[in-house]
Amino acid sequence: MKKFIYMLIPFMVFSFQQSTSAEKNEPKELKAAIIIDDFGGGTGGVRDFLEGEIPITAAVMPFTENSTEHAEWAHKYGIEVMIHLSMEPKRGKRSWLGPRPITNDLSPAEVRQIVEDAIKDVPYAVGINNHMGSLAVENKEIVRAIVEVAKERRLFIIDSATSPNTKFPEIAKELGVPILKRDVFLDDISSSAHVRKQMIRLAKVTEIKGTGIAIGHVGITGKVCSIGVFQSMDEFNKRKIKIVSVSKLFSGKLPEKYFIPYKKGN
Repeated sequence: MKKFIYMLIPFMVFSFQQSTSAEKNEPKELKAAIIIDDFGGGTGGVRDFLEGEIPITAAVMPFTENSTEHAEWAHKYGIEVMIHLSMEPKRGKRSWLGPRPITNDLSPAEVRQIVEDAIKDVPYAVGINNHMGSLAVENKEIVRAIVEVAKERRLFIIDSATSPNTKFPEIAKELGVPILKRDVFLDDISSSAHVRKQMIRLAKVTEIKGTGIAIGHVGITGKVCSIGVFQSMDEFNKRKIKIVSVSKLFSGKLPEKYFIPYKKGN
């Protein structure tokens, strides 16, 4: 009997090692998210993105004529919704910010109220990202007020990375709010060829990191952006990169347990 056990142990160890080795060699699923900003504001490309077959994430500007409608339309088509929160930049026209932006002259209480009202204005939102904001994202008091509301409302944050000195990562980590950062801007140059080039950049980032996040826009560059994104899908399929809604880039069961869409009447 002892002889049989001794013969069996090496076989068990070898089998375990084989299994572990196979798990290590198993290819990791590559996932990328494409956030499209400025829903609620511009209309160029809106229908293309919402009725297309790519699971983009729609970032909706609050307090505009189309904010609620675009959020509801996106939800109807099974597209994830975020709040595209307008924040003060270091440079740029005031008109680019839209209604009720978060500016450096506001108190934390005023910032909190804007975020709360934005949540009510953009139904089904599960996260927040910033519109512009290169100045305001460097202000700890302002960022803390935003992140506190995100925590209370169980929203994740995507840092659009408009400033290298953004306080979002630091404060989100401190308060335990899920956060990820944008890797690529798609349409900083208004050309479908440029968008395709940036999509390839997104693919390369995803292959290195395992995940990647790109941001494009509807509105003035919307049609150009949608054409470039859709024309890039063959390349993503070839590289076996799956396009997913941005919440699915967070690990484990977090999206199911944490992110709870707000609906009017909640």
